[in-house]
Amino acid sequence: MEVDQDLINDTRVAYISMEIAVDSNIPTYSGGLGVLSGDTVRSAADLEIPMVAICLCYSSGYFYQFFNEFGEQKEKEIQWSFFYEFEKVPKPITMKIEDKDVKVSAWKYNMVGQSGHILPIYLLTTDIEGNEPWMKNMTGSLYDSTSRWNRIVQEMILGIGGMKLLKSLGYNNLKTIHLNEGHGSFSICELYNQLGSVDKVKEKVVFTTHTPVPAGHDRFKQDLIDKVFEDRFPAELRKLGDDNGDLNMTFLGMAVSRYRNAVAKKHGDISRKMFPQYEIDYITNGIHHPFWISKPIRKIFDRKWPNWRANPYILQNAIELDDLELFDAHIESKFNLISYQKGHSWNLLDEELITIGFARRFATYKRAILLFHDIDRLGKICRNNIQFIFAGKAHPKDQLGKDYIKKIHKSADYLYDNYDVKVVMMENYNMDLSHMLVSGCDIWLNTPERYREASGTSGMKASLNGVLNLSVQDGWWLEGYKMNPLAGWAIGPDDSNPDDPGVSNSWDIDSNAFYEILEKKVIPTYMDHDQWVFMQKNAISLAAYFNTHRMIEEYAEKAYKLKRQLPWEYIA
Repeated sequence: MEVDQDLINDTRVAYISMEIAVDSNIPTYSGGLGVLSGDTVRSAADLEIPMVAICLCYSSGYFYQFFNEFGEQKEKEIQWSFFYEFEKVPKPITMKIEDKDVKVSAWKYNMVGQSGHILPIYLLTTDIEGNEPWMKNMTGSLYDSTSRWNRIVQEMILGIGGMKLLKSLGYNNLKTIHLNEGHGSFSICELYNQLGSVDKVKEKVVFTTHTPVPAGHDRFKQDLIDKVFEDRFPAELRKLGDDNGDLNMTFLGMAVSRYRNAVAKKHGDISRKMFPQYEIDYITNGIHHPFWISKPIRKIFDRKWPNWRANPYILQNAIELDDLELFDAHIESKFNLISYQKGHSWNLLDEELITIGFARRFATYKRAILLFHDIDRLGKICRNNIQFIFAGKAHPKDQLGKDYIKKIHKSADYLYDNYDVKVVMMENYNMDLSHMLVSGCDIWLNTPERYREASGTSGMKASLNGVLNLSVQDGWWLEGYKMNPLAGWAIGPDDSNPDDPGVSNSWDIDSNAFYEILEKKVIPTYMDHDQWVFMQKNAISLAAYFNTHRMIEEYAEKAYKLKRQLPWEYIA
């Protein structure tokens, strides 16, 4: 492997994430966290942030999803080869797990920015010669759910193995270790061993939390910590991470960080209530706009604003776009999506109908089936007007999420048989399918329980492509809708009145609001061609702010202590 020693010497930031989505065909991600991480390193490479990234290389990926004849999700392990995508790190490091020496090697993937700047991503693996068979399986599957032992070992490899690897490669000038969620918090143990005190570690670490519910933060029993670390876990760190006897990875990461942030304004409020013992800022997430733009829209931007990739803030002038060009570009993307769908489904969508998309991880709090709450009312509104396309994976152990998928298939049959309304569920949601969905749908639907969606970024991608959002006011849409209410529609109340009964996440209230918007706003507006295109332009304008170029510049300024000047400012 060719080593650029100058690049290594100049690197100041190490970004540690359990998943990083660099390519649809590289299964090192499961959903939003990994896709955001991928967009983060893309923009960091574009903006020449002196960064290196650490992840795991999952030999079996996440999983391949398909459905049986009853609409039930089934999973298969992914078989893929990384020999052609990556460079092999020649010399493995060794770390202790229980009383065993485990070898950890890595594959290197170069993220190349717009200027040619290289940001290395090292993907750690134990599937190497010299390890016992059980050791080789440690980095087999992303979010391995077979046991808590597997989970804690993967996080040890990510954190401790990651820091050891960087040191072995000569990354000696790192000033910031950015922990993207608590999965990487064991890196603090290795830093503590290297630096000798909590205060010195705290000078280096920053922490980003993405999860607004306590259940989403990893905890490990102390006897499990004793088993895998034996006597090697520093008592001072154990105390800082204590959560009623368990080790809380978020507590550990936040306690030993000089800077902490949430990923949206409302998420910052919630995080400060969840963790009142810490100061928590917020930096609202974004998307990598050159990566998520559709080809038809990209051609328009290239003609109109040649520098839009480097300067996304120029997109605030989207009102200047030509109506006919924008309409034609969207129709091309819509036809591309439906053409793909027709080759992968028995129920063929209609290019002439309003197409509403819902695609994300199938956690139950995202309420994918809210729209079917009064299915007959939905059928009457949508007949001859609206069709739906779904995609998303439920975690293999999440039976309730799988039940939601089955419910969509059952509802699709009912709506088609009784109202001739088409609903399709696409298999194996990945980044390639996401590209088509966020540009080819007319409307992007998001219906989570309020204040459980930390940020969400799929709606940002849709907006970039002129797709209107129809969403509960949570996460990024709380900010986006307030910034420009002509970019889509809001389901139910905002967060200004916590006593509003709608905040209770009533399915009756929220589904009724959804049906009202469909019937009285979406359909009439779609029939008014000029007004619809006007709203598409307003949607695109939001990308001037909701992009990872702006986001990573905020990290550079607030978290990384890099002397950079924000190059532009969004004007609402």
